[in-house]
Amino acid sequence: MSTTTGYATHSATTPLESLSFDRREPGASDVEIDIQYCGVCHSDLHTARNEWNMTVYPVVPGHEIVGRVSRVGAGVTHFAAGDLAAVGCMVDSCGTCADCVEGLEQYCQSFPILTYNSPDKHLGGMTYGGYSKRIVVDEKFVLRVPANLPLPGAAPLLCAGITTYSPLRHWGVTRGKKVGIAGLGGLGHMGLKFAHALGAHTVLFTTSPGKEADARRLGADDVVISANPDEMKRHAGSFDFILDTVSAPHNLDAFTALLKRDATLCLVGAPAEPHPSPAVFNLVFRRRQIAGSLIGGIRETQEMLDFCGQHGITSDIELIRMQDINVAYERMLKSDVKYRFVIDLASLA
Repeated sequence: MSTTTGYATHSATTPLESLSFDRREPGASDVEIDIQYCGVCHSDLHTARNEWNMTVYPVVPGHEIVGRVSRVGAGVTHFAAGDLAAVGCMVDSCGTCADCVEGLEQYCQSFPILTYNSPDKHLGGMTYGGYSKRIVVDEKFVLRVPANLPLPGAAPLLCAGITTYSPLRHWGVTRGKKVGIAGLGGLGHMGLKFAHALGAHTVLFTTSPGKEADARRLGADDVVISANPDEMKRHAGSFDFILDTVSAPHNLDAFTALLKRDATLCLVGAPAEPHPSPAVFNLVFRRRQIAGSLIGGIRETQEMLDFCGQHGITSDIELIRMQDINVAYERMLKSDVKYRFVIDLASLA
């Protein structure tokens, strides 16, 4: 074992602060990464404050990790010291269930081992995430970063990117489709970029009229103020797919009414409280669907990173020091970021 430094919180009501803890030495199949940047996900805040009632303290958040390989185990074949590398939301899975075999480790029937706040089968206790200087991960869960992508902007691709890319690909978003993105935040702005790059006619739904110019810059062909019933009604029954990225409870009926027959509203936002129950007749009379999606498997995440390299897609970020994370959390609650905070780990002594 070797000691590293990170930022952790010890309760739902205390700020994150410096913590020294152990990482395992690289085993035969392990890759050790010196972390350079880590994105700040809303899930980090939910977990740090135990809003999902599953946090084990102390917790070191962070699952949008990019950096340089420092050491590899004797059996590692795809990475070498000095390579760019990335780690997302998972660091292990059972590897044998039907979902894992299909490359859908995020749906592992034994539940995947998450990058933080998950049982650590190597050291005991819980896994610690990317708000730290170093991490050791099995090669199968390490990803390659295209060399043309700026690393700070690439970090949020490991969660915000794959969370939006995966459902767009699964539901066949392509040229000729009309696609809605609800919400313009860390997830929503990535959804806009991907839907636009996939060739769809892309519409942003927002409650904020002031976001129209930025939405169009990010790839929206049209912007609809979702709080305006007349604007919404003009699009009734016309969408092939809507990706709902909003992380607060809201009325889903307004969006299901916009779907074509057999079309899908997919939820990727994760509110701490449930959405109001949808109107069943909105669904049954047009065979519409409400679905959910959870990140992507390792193979699809690599596909997403390669797609981003081909199209020059990264997240719009604000770079912060590790010491400013508690201020960033408060700003994130106020949606005071465009569109993702990323921690520069060089600031962590």
